[in-house]
Amino acid sequence: MEKPKAISLHQLFSPFVMELLVILFLVEFVKGALLVTILPIYMGTVLGLSAFAIGWAFSLQYIGDNLFRSPLGWIIERVGYRICMLMGLIVTFVAVGIIAITSQLYFIILACLLLGIGTSPLWPCVVTGATQVAGQEKQGTVLSVVYVAWLSGTGVGPVVINFFVKHSYAPAFRFLLLCMALVTIVALFLPGRKQTEELHRSEKEDSAETKLSMGNLSQKIKATLHEVRKNLHVSWWFYVALFLQNFSIGLLTPVITLYARTVIGLNPTQYSILLIIGGGITVVALIPMGRWVDKMGTKWFLHIGFGLTAATLFVFATTRSMLFIYILVCMLGVGYALIIPAWNAFIASVIPKSERGAIWGFFLTLEGSGMVVGPIVSGRLWDMIGSHAPFYGSALGLLALFCIHWYISSRPRVTAAS
Repeated sequence: MEKPKAISLHQLFSPFVMELLVILFLVEFVKGALLVTILPIYMGTVLGLSAFAIGWAFSLQYIGDNLFRSPLGWIIERVGYRICMLMGLIVTFVAVGIIAITSQLYFIILACLLLGIGTSPLWPCVVTGATQVAGQEKQGTVLSVVYVAWLSGTGVGPVVINFFVKHSYAPAFRFLLLCMALVTIVALFLPGRKQTEELHRSEKEDSAETKLSMGNLSQKIKATLHEVRKNLHVSWWFYVALFLQNFSIGLLTPVITLYARTVIGLNPTQYSILLIIGGGITVVALIPMGRWVDKMGTKWFLHIGFGLTAATLFVFATTRSMLFIYILVCMLGVGYALIIPAWNAFIASVIPKSERGAIWGFFLTLEGSGMVVGPIVSGRLWDMIGSHAPFYGSALGLLALFCIHWYISSRPRVTAAS
């Protein structure tokens, strides 16, 4: 068997990959600022909505995202990265604008839905493009870099936007709109249809497969799904794990800020410090973890990561000691640094190269469905049982992931990528 060619740092951080990382960072910066800092407090304290209502608003954002992820993963390979990303960013721009100019609940809910629809091309584009450039032997490393950009944007957005929210939200919204204008400009430099086809041909794919023909779209989709069923060999527990991975996060998304501010009693500065500590540890550890995953495999990284985060979240819901909370946040940072590169390299290992975009879109949709259900369940748990319940639920989800992955990894597995 011919030895795979090594991928240089120049290839790994090509202009294409750097453009994807900049777009990912800025879009997640805007989403993080809106979903973590602005909307939960505004909807909970200003509008006086229940946690269940806030969870539904967040869920609509994830519904909008997931409705289009799978088809967009397929379309990217046919029309190119530039058109898909630009159309999504324009819709996202409109969503941020609606939130900026209105305080009506129904318009905010509509904006959340549009925000999800607009950002739906983001992950299929970034993950497909980055892994396509990196190749099989560098997937853990490049996905670690991708998640550094994601976590940096998601973590920095809520912290930085606090400096703009003092007496009015107007400066914050102007800044977010400026970010959206900048990211739209960057998207203009992404590969078009012809350049995208060349990327596919470089992987020795049949170029006829990547040519767009909208005349018989349904048959092409059926043919793609047939190829997926034929080439994808995974346990059905794998699909359950895809759902649970984001479900455990979705349980925390709409309530984590409310919990920190109203239950623990943190002020904005203390909460920002916690975000910086936890996110900073994860970001700093991601790239070395990704390299170790490439060398050592994913098995024990996921075993330790799932177990550590499950135990930490369970304890987090029972303590009020600030010192202990800081220690637990550090442990969560380490846990997710173990999980993120290993989990995505594990997923990438089962994806057939012939339909990389479509399968990534399909898998991301399954994962994202957990983010749709999670916030709704979280709000109901908070309202009916108590503020600690979403954390216990997330811990149980991660414990289930630990058990499922232990079962899957102990069985012989034939990957489609091989």
